[in-house]
Amino acid sequence: MTSHTLADRNEFPTTSWTLVVAAGNPAHRDCREALVRLCEHYWYPVYAYVRRRGYLGPEAQDLTQDFFVRILEGRYLDRADPNRGRFRSFLLNSCKFFLADQADRERALKRGGAAVLSFEIASAEERYRFEPLDNKTPEHIFERNWALSLLHRAVASLRDEFIQHGAPGDFEKLKVFLLGQAEVPYAELAREMNASEGGLKVAIHRLRKRYRVLFLKEVAETVADPAEVDSEIRFLFSALKEKE
Repeated sequence: MTSHTLADRNEFPTTSWTLVVAAGNPAHRDCREALVRLCEHYWYPVYAYVRRRGYLGPEAQDLTQDFFVRILEGRYLDRADPNRGRFRSFLLNSCKFFLADQADRERALKRGGAAVLSFEIASAEERYRFEPLDNKTPEHIFERNWALSLLHRAVASLRDEFIQHGAPGDFEKLKVFLLGQAEVPYAELAREMNASEGGLKVAIHRLRKRYRVLFLKEVAETVADPAEVDSEIRFLFSALKEKE
């Protein structure tokens, strides 16, 4: 995947996280919109981290929501270091600080809690039920879910492109080839799709190529410098590997 990074890097002149890091005023419109988008896309790793820290579902949901309200209010943005410009690191470190700030949490409870966000936090516990019952650290759970969120975002973007071109059914048939889970022989699938076997192989090649580009874009949205994309991808795939 990283062999394509340099070729595609010109597609990433400005990213969401670049806007957040560079904005001196948290109320700046572009900064706010970029931050909302990043938080909306990547809230679940924070929830999984909070749960693995030992908080039960309802409390974890409240804490996750309260944390993101503070982020969107501009709290912790002074910790956004351009020299360590990964939204992943900023979010995790800010959450650690937030959970340690007991007084801040008590004030939130006294004022009746934070405003309800549009994020699908209500679905968090249903998703968390599928987390492996292992001894992984909260940090590892966060990092693994962060990597999965990026992969899922790329798949969702690719699906949207197929829908826009009026071919959602084709995507559903081909998407298994992105994950190496295809069990249907090429010849059989080609007949089903009224295509030649050679044409099917070309379509799969294009699908994988486009998926790589979309994944690179998702990663680039979370770093402050396109030069960091390669190292971030290596980190993400190491986070997906099972560790003893």
